[in-house]
Amino acid sequence: MQNMEKRSFTSLLYNRISFAGGILAGIVLVAIILMLFVTWLGGGSSPYFGLVAFLVLPPFLILFILLIPLGVYLERRRWIRSGRRTEALFPVIDLNIYKHRLGLSAFITGVFTLVIVTAVGSYNAYHFTETTKFCGTLCHEVMHPEYAAYTRSPHARVRCVDCHVGSGANFYVKSKLSGLYQVYAAIANVYPKPIPVPIRNLRPAQETCEQCHWPDAFFGAKQRVVNHFLNDKNNTPWDINLLIRIGGGSPGTAQTTGIHWHMNIANMVEFIARDMTQQDIPWVKITNLKTGVTNVYNDIDNPLTPAEIDSLPKYRMDCMNCHNRPTHIFRSPNYSMNLALSTGRIDPKLPFIKKNGVAVLTGDYKSTEEALDKIAKNIWTLYEPGNFPDTSISNASIEQSIQTLKETYTANFFPEMGVRWDLYLDNIGHLNSKGCYRCHAGNHQTEDGKTITRECNACHTIIAQGKPGEMEIAVNPDGLRFKHPVDIDDAWTEMGCYECHTGTSP
Repeated sequence: MQNMEKRSFTSLLYNRISFAGGILAGIVLVAIILMLFVTWLGGGSSPYFGLVAFLVLPPFLILFILLIPLGVYLERRRWIRSGRRTEALFPVIDLNIYKHRLGLSAFITGVFTLVIVTAVGSYNAYHFTETTKFCGTLCHEVMHPEYAAYTRSPHARVRCVDCHVGSGANFYVKSKLSGLYQVYAAIANVYPKPIPVPIRNLRPAQETCEQCHWPDAFFGAKQRVVNHFLNDKNNTPWDINLLIRIGGGSPGTAQTTGIHWHMNIANMVEFIARDMTQQDIPWVKITNLKTGVTNVYNDIDNPLTPAEIDSLPKYRMDCMNCHNRPTHIFRSPNYSMNLALSTGRIDPKLPFIKKNGVAVLTGDYKSTEEALDKIAKNIWTLYEPGNFPDTSISNASIEQSIQTLKETYTANFFPEMGVRWDLYLDNIGHLNSKGCYRCHAGNHQTEDGKTITRECNACHTIIAQGKPGEMEIAVNPDGLRFKHPVDIDDAWTEMGCYECHTGTSP
């Protein structure tokens, strides 16, 4: 009993662990406050600034603060084991004593400051992880192709999280848990190249897309002019003027027709896909939501067995099954050249520029730097003086074409990540991929002989087609029969367009 000492509770704070925790916590707290202040002033434009301020430092602050009570606990145990003890195992506060009032005030001020900083930091951390900058630029190499395509897309003003997460806590938590593995994959360099499309992890379109796009309010048709240029010397233009039968509508108006007939308005469409990318769809089930009548269609050329139908997952059709590239769009070389020629960014008077442009875009390049260098060299070589003696070619047109081709390449090709247009197929239409033909190829049939239509007019009507100035104009509501710009007889009626058009042909 003689070696027992009278010590106050505050004496327990005087240990190395608590002292180190307090000093380190103070340093981190000051750093966070300074970063918040800089952010408030308009700084912190780099995503890495936000990463440090809102995600890296706060966990260290909490860890260092926890070292203080840990040190007190260990110090108390050491005292007890050595035969010493405190006069009071817990602090005694007497507000009549000036030191106690001062200590309590300091404690309350510290806790209040910590709570404020934690609240502001948590709020900013939440919003920082919801920003497009965080999603698109933090892991620059990994997300560069998707971010570059996003900035040029129709949804460039829509935040990533509005489509990939949506509202509500449930998908927010799921997305953050999924993000933890993505962070690990990026740090450990174990991510796939290219990044696969997360078809099975997407939130239903009714909870995301339809917050802005409402099929019940879609009616009628939409006119679209498709500009093509042939691969001949003159880059001959060939335009198709279409009325796209978008349709839609509400069962209450009895106008549930057109392409958006599929969108669960009056009918529910379910399907089975053999592959992860949903390009091979052999089985379709259509249910009339008003009458309850169902029709089941199976691929007559390669049907699913009853066992496969029972075991394979069934998907309910929504926006993303057709609009599968609404934002991260990688254009084919053929589409890109048609666009550049029709907008005048490439001079159509350059002989064979359509064919040559597609060729240099699809070259086998190991890096973007190599591609840009070879695109320029190849185009200059193709249009060297004397190659086309009967045509006047200006260097300005060649330079403008090279610049446009470089911009086109950097927007649609990313060799470092293995990204190019034909690895992310677009299901809208049926020119460069199966698209509509996944179900509308004419080989999906019920047991009693009903077939899913292959008729072109089910989705669009051609109101004009041909060369500008020589356009064939429709004179009746049924429109024109499609005319292929190159004579292939009726081969186009017996096969899918995508079987010849792979994104590199006119």
